[in-house]
Amino acid sequence: MALPEPLTEAQVYRQCPLDRLDFDTTESLEDLSLPVGQDRMLRALEFGASMEAQGFNLFVLGPSGAGKHELVRRVLASHASARPVPSDWCHVFNFQQSDRPRAIELPPGQGGRFRHDMNELASELKTTVPATFESEEYQARIQELQDEVTRRQQQGLAAIEEEANANHIAMLTTPAGFTFAPMRNGEVIEPEEYKTFSDDEKQLIEAKVEDLQKKLQQAIQQVPRLRKEVRERVHALNEEMVQLTLGGPMGELREKWAHVSAVVGYLDAVREDVVEHAEAFRDAENGAPAGLLNRYRVNLLVDNTHTQGAPVVYEDHPNHQHLSGQIEHRAHQGNLYTDFTLIRAGSLHRANGGYLILDARRLLSQPMAWDSLKRILFSREIRIESLERLYGLATTVSQQPEPIPLSVKVVLLGDRTLYYLLSHYDPDFLDLFKVEADFDDDMDRDDESYPLYARMLATMARSSGARAMDRGAVARLIEHASRLASDQNKLTGHDRVLKDLISEADYWSGVAESPCIQACHVQQAIDEREYRASRIRERSLEQIRRGVVRISTQGEQIGQVNGLSVLQLGATRFGQPTRITATARPGKGQVVDIEREAKLGGPIHSKAVMILSRYLANRYAPMAVLSLSASLAFEQSYGGVEGDSASVAETCVLLSAIAGVPLKQSLAVTGSMNQHGEVQAVGGVNEKIEGFFNVCQQSGAVSQQGALLPASNAEHLMLSSAVRQAVKNGAFTIYPISHIDQAIELLSGLAPGEPDGDGLFPEGSFNRRVADRLADFAKVGKSKDSSQDAEHDGNDPQA
Repeated sequence: MALPEPLTEAQVYRQCPLDRLDFDTTESLEDLSLPVGQDRMLRALEFGASMEAQGFNLFVLGPSGAGKHELVRRVLASHASARPVPSDWCHVFNFQQSDRPRAIELPPGQGGRFRHDMNELASELKTTVPATFESEEYQARIQELQDEVTRRQQQGLAAIEEEANANHIAMLTTPAGFTFAPMRNGEVIEPEEYKTFSDDEKQLIEAKVEDLQKKLQQAIQQVPRLRKEVRERVHALNEEMVQLTLGGPMGELREKWAHVSAVVGYLDAVREDVVEHAEAFRDAENGAPAGLLNRYRVNLLVDNTHTQGAPVVYEDHPNHQHLSGQIEHRAHQGNLYTDFTLIRAGSLHRANGGYLILDARRLLSQPMAWDSLKRILFSREIRIESLERLYGLATTVSQQPEPIPLSVKVVLLGDRTLYYLLSHYDPDFLDLFKVEADFDDDMDRDDESYPLYARMLATMARSSGARAMDRGAVARLIEHASRLASDQNKLTGHDRVLKDLISEADYWSGVAESPCIQACHVQQAIDEREYRASRIRERSLEQIRRGVVRISTQGEQIGQVNGLSVLQLGATRFGQPTRITATARPGKGQVVDIEREAKLGGPIHSKAVMILSRYLANRYAPMAVLSLSASLAFEQSYGGVEGDSASVAETCVLLSAIAGVPLKQSLAVTGSMNQHGEVQAVGGVNEKIEGFFNVCQQSGAVSQQGALLPASNAEHLMLSSAVRQAVKNGAFTIYPISHIDQAIELLSGLAPGEPDGDGLFPEGSFNRRVADRLADFAKVGKSKDSSQDAEHDGNDPQA
């Protein structure tokens, strides 16, 4: 198999041609309303936003920093502008059940007017009703009622007194009440004289007095009835006067709100309640109680007066109360109380008739919020209840507002892992969120994308208030976008990183007093970012330079090779070479992965080692038992090892240990391998190569060093300027390999050799040395087994 040609400077970095950018500065470029390369996601958003059937809510998938929120809000705002403004909603007092406030739907923008009208009515009732009771007409009618009662009482007493006089009996008034005494010639008879009367006369007088007393008692018993009758007539008079007082304002309100039947019914209930509580308004000093007047006020939950089209609401703290609303309480003299005016709307109320945007991770982190949202979406109505009452944790009496019908499109923003977990573990999820809008991580980089991407960068610069950029700055940002995408043919879709980089470049252009952002300012922003996050990387390089961590960049060594790995710390990634060593001796075909045995190796790494051992057995002992006991280790690795990107290096170092052939330490290796020895692509190749280059650079002048990487990774390279310069000068060589034999030849300097028809490798080839050494291992293993068998037979009593 022929050796691959080293990559050229042009192959390890794809520059952005300036002639593809037809502008001097981005000031002349128009803003881009929609992002480039997100056609799939935009179509899903358009469909989800327009689909009216139940359950077609959206879940927008994508990595953090991709600008999902801003894009979704912009697309939804465009849709919402063409939709009708939704209704206003308010809660009013329920005169039949005071703890169950009624919900009233009003045409958009009229909720505020209704609230104002009812406030005016309450204020008018506070003054006009007491004034009615102070009017001359009311006082005259009250006096007339009182005079009538007095007259009727006096008429009854006068009739009794007249009857008594006719029977020569006087009706006297005393402090204790009324009494009767006999009378002669118009004068009351003295007791001494009364004693002289005959028994018959006394009996007649006492019988008449007893009869008069009974009639008097009956007359007196009529007084409470008369008073009750008066109270009823006074109450009827009060109602009549209040009716007359309310006739004007109530009539006007009923006429004004005749187009809303719910309001008309409510106004009728208000009139009846005011009439029923007319006496409460008679206090001229204090007026009607505040609690009574509050019954006639309106709690406006949703006011769409200034809303244009359908609402687009983003809830940044999506807990149960903020979503569905809450009932607040006030403290008074150590007690908590509430009423319908303390009901507060949630984001679902405000988004009703439009769109509600939620961050999925924040929603799921709030207790019971996810279950509450699902319940509301299934029922299609919003019930305002506390969590304690909802889950039966409290039994106190509280407000229970009438539920409000819901028509809202919910859009969840989250990463792909969260979407797939919800799809798998929550059976309700796909019933409620049927539209998947998948945000692409990157987009194609071609001649057509250059001007569009430039407009997108110009839009970002304007939105962040940065200076305009010249062509060189845009070209450098496009190149860095390919580096962020880890692909020469792609551009990253992560808006946040690019926006931050533009803002930082704008800062450095300001420091340099430049009128626009230039390529040097973009590069300075990139360099400063790397420097700020380079503390651990520099400490790692220092450990290698001082020999604390052993890495060789020159010479040859048996059973030792430089593997390439990537460390991820927060948002920072950097490459770090690792010494991989192997040992080999006769055995039973076992390859010991020391990382796995020490429980430091992950499952993917363990799988790679298993593939390696199967490759060895298939290639070098296809018809026999592989006699080998080998071990592999990542030296001075004290953390976990995961991934299969070291399997090429592990294969080469193991074969070196078997064959006894030294490997070049000036070359570092990365790449995955399958069971047929084919090299497969891996991730982080830019960081890996730059990490080894930095080690070589700090150990002295870079000379005759390099790296081996999968050929399929060549188009992913966007290397730093220092590496590119070394590649151009021939001091650092990068080889794209496609098979393990190419790696063996580059590292050992020996031809690998292909087997002939009998399965034998050519004399002097690397693979022949491996095969011969494995044959020697097999002989040793057989002789050992034979001696053990002979020893066993000699000890056998049946031998």
